[in-house]
Amino acid sequence: MNLNSSIFREYDIRGIADLDLKEEVVSDIGLAMGTMFKEKGVKTISLGRDCRISSDRIFNTLSSSLIKTGINIIDLGMITTPVLYFSLYGLDVDGGIMITASHNPSDYNGFKAAIGKNVLSAKQIQDIEKIIKNKIFSYDKKKGFIKQLNLIDDYKNDILKSIALNKKVKVGVDCANTPIGVFAKDIMSSAGCEVYELFPEPDGTFPNHHPDPSVEENLKDLSFLVKEKNLDFGVSFDGDADRIGVVDEKGNFIYSDMVLLLLARSVLASNPGAKIIGEVKCSKNLFEDITRNGGVPIMWRTGHSNIKRKVKEELAPLAGELSGHIFFADKHHGFDDALYAALRLAEVLSFHQGSFSSMLKNIPEMHSTPEMRIDFPEEEKFEFIKKFSKSMHDTSDSTVNLVTVDGIRIETKNGWALVRASNTQPALTIRFEADSKQSLNKLINFVQDEINKVTDKICIS
Repeated sequence: MNLNSSIFREYDIRGIADLDLKEEVVSDIGLAMGTMFKEKGVKTISLGRDCRISSDRIFNTLSSSLIKTGINIIDLGMITTPVLYFSLYGLDVDGGIMITASHNPSDYNGFKAAIGKNVLSAKQIQDIEKIIKNKIFSYDKKKGFIKQLNLIDDYKNDILKSIALNKKVKVGVDCANTPIGVFAKDIMSSAGCEVYELFPEPDGTFPNHHPDPSVEENLKDLSFLVKEKNLDFGVSFDGDADRIGVVDEKGNFIYSDMVLLLLARSVLASNPGAKIIGEVKCSKNLFEDITRNGGVPIMWRTGHSNIKRKVKEELAPLAGELSGHIFFADKHHGFDDALYAALRLAEVLSFHQGSFSSMLKNIPEMHSTPEMRIDFPEEEKFEFIKKFSKSMHDTSDSTVNLVTVDGIRIETKNGWALVRASNTQPALTIRFEADSKQSLNKLINFVQDEINKVTDKICIS
């Protein structure tokens, strides 16, 4: 069996379905997960899947292996990752697995897993690989059972109990041909939104656009809809609906750190002095606005599992990432749910006397790049970050502040740059922000020159 070690990533397992997740590999992953679950006292898990072409095949193979280890399965069918997370709170289960590759291209697939209510750590994911390589599987003479259950109504009721709009809000909703299209309109309408929907039919080939709402190009249909129908704002979801993308009433793309900023103001109004967590790719405007509104900003590592653990550690009521993961722990369970985030945003707007864009009018203007992904060999990316970080520490003077919580964030008087290794793809992720276009270009050139001291494989364009 050819096992590609690179599929075992920091916070999930992910690879090309027909190459990295062939039947024998998936079978061994199921046996390894079942073995690990049993060691942790897990007896019954919830299991869901997205709408990718490979998801049913992977479900059948994975579930067959899991029950061989004695694990019982509650089959939730085709769902979103937040529904799987909700099952950890709403059902009598000891853990869960979601079959999904999130925002990756349609030929990818993978697994997000949890023991108890906690997603697997990087070490636990690496332990799964070790179990497979050593073939130390734990079989059970008594096979587990598989029971089907529809959890959507319970999920809906759980969401609606903490949402109270002050007035009807007109929202454009781009479901991106993902599973959330089955129930998004119903839940949002029940909450008091007037919903205008795009691409609600699940289709694992994603025929209309790639399901990554952090990329502005993928929201152009939503932008057109919002402007055409004169809506209050629009939202889009990724492949498993744990990430949100937003456009304002003018159809303008709103970076998720600014969405988090708006939500933070609302949360801080009810939770004075609370800690709010943003990741290293977020704008300095976010962290400064949290401080101005009486909160305590915390800059943390990228990755949904990293953020979830930090939310619990810091007892933070709110956290978020530039990619669109937003975590509520004030009136919700602390996991990332794009549909819930959309409704909390609609709730904020419903109490505001003005347009969506007017809520951001007092934010200092900054010039920034989108998050750029630069292809870089999987086996070299972390070593490059190590070398680049050392080089920056060796050459930087007192005018440069270096933050190394995740990759390296280079902060200057006029802006900042982030260079880090992607945990989901063979790539580096880079972002820049500055107080003027001139400062932005200067910062980009500075970082390019510094990178050139370490490698000639990276060209920032």
